[in-house]
Amino acid sequence: MFRGVVRRSKFRHVFGQAVKNDQCYDDIRVSRVTWDSSFCAVNPKFVAIIVEASGGGAFMVLPLQKTGRIDKSYPTVCGHTGPVLDIEWCPHDDHLIASGSEDCTIMIWQIPENGLTASITEPAVTLEGHSKRVGIVSWHPTARNVLLSAGLDNVILIWNVGTAEPMITLDMHPDMIYSTSWNRNGSLICTACKDKSVRVIDPRKEEVITEFKAHEGARPMRAVFLANGKIFTTGFTRMSERQLALWNVENAENIAQHEMDSSNGVLLPFYDADTNLVYLCGKGDCGIRYFEITDEAPYVHYLNTFSTKEPQRGMGFMPKRGLDVSKCEISRFYKLHERKCEPIIMTVPRKSDLYQDDLYPDTAGPEPAMEADEWFEGKNKDPILISLKDGYVPVKNREFKPQRTVLDRPKRNETGNTALKGTSPNANSESKLEELVREIKTLKATVASQDERIANLENQMAKIAV
Repeated sequence: MFRGVVRRSKFRHVFGQAVKNDQCYDDIRVSRVTWDSSFCAVNPKFVAIIVEASGGGAFMVLPLQKTGRIDKSYPTVCGHTGPVLDIEWCPHDDHLIASGSEDCTIMIWQIPENGLTASITEPAVTLEGHSKRVGIVSWHPTARNVLLSAGLDNVILIWNVGTAEPMITLDMHPDMIYSTSWNRNGSLICTACKDKSVRVIDPRKEEVITEFKAHEGARPMRAVFLANGKIFTTGFTRMSERQLALWNVENAENIAQHEMDSSNGVLLPFYDADTNLVYLCGKGDCGIRYFEITDEAPYVHYLNTFSTKEPQRGMGFMPKRGLDVSKCEISRFYKLHERKCEPIIMTVPRKSDLYQDDLYPDTAGPEPAMEADEWFEGKNKDPILISLKDGYVPVKNREFKPQRTVLDRPKRNETGNTALKGTSPNANSESKLEELVREIKTLKATVASQDERIANLENQMAKIAV
């Protein structure tokens, strides 16, 4: 596919390699929920995986170095009352993760510095506003504590997580929303909808800037913003062939379009803004295809396909700052099998041990460019970039810096929207204690009445026997 004249590209020989078995995460019961999300989220400290859970929803959070067999009793994050459908790490805090669930809520979780030592059931914040299950959660790329959520009520809510308020409601989709994507500075979002349309939306003006039909097939499609403002989509033709396309936002022009194959798994696109590479991972496929996006025709250049024997249930994508630059690693995937998670490393083959600055331009760091209030007031700022020349060292306990993070906000209880963990412990303890005392009294009364009934029945039996 995409054969032709050999073109010059430093990514032409990128190759993938799965790690050895002892570096995988084994014996994980990956979720069987029929939902087309990636089921896995990764950052430079942790890998989070949505797992099977009885009587609710749960996901597992493992420190990256905790490889090998994972004990069945390993603690999980398990506060949802319905299956978890989507998870995403906060780009500005490696210990903060959002989850969306069938129970119609979004929960924000604070993960301890060294991972979980016991299961967590109490979130830092609960966000309630959707009337149907929440299938998409997505953090703002540059503003602290701004989160987008999309539900099967066809509504997008944009939250100020610090105050737990839905600040913006976007009700402009006639059908189910398949995917959402922020542009590089978070001023626009693009969405893919079941009505076969891709919409570019200015969320603060609450208006659709551009709308176009992307793929004719009825199966789910995806759309992602590229760094140059164009949109990359994956979907299906009318004949159910998988398809990719590149679009110009200004005039909704189709710049490039290619048919792939006739598999029915949804293609999940992962985009690297630093290298302009797009990786396509099909649900149920055994491979990862990768392409380079350029400004010259045919614009989308096929590079190669990495294949393994096992089909993938989901996929996690490591942020650039979590990669090993000394080995020319340009991306890392965390492939979910039925019972394990397998890291896959993509490398540019080079002999030199020196830092390859052409492979690693300055990349988005963990520092937010602005606060939530600034973004809601209309400001835009590009990501704060960092150099990877000396490698990235994860910052410890970022959440305890003297900044207005999610943990510094006051408790909101008047609307029942949310409560921050650790606030008003005395009031909570007293109400729980009263509830327990009432329950004990009720049970004692029930036991006493049953004892009396048993005594009466025994007397009757004695009379009959005589």
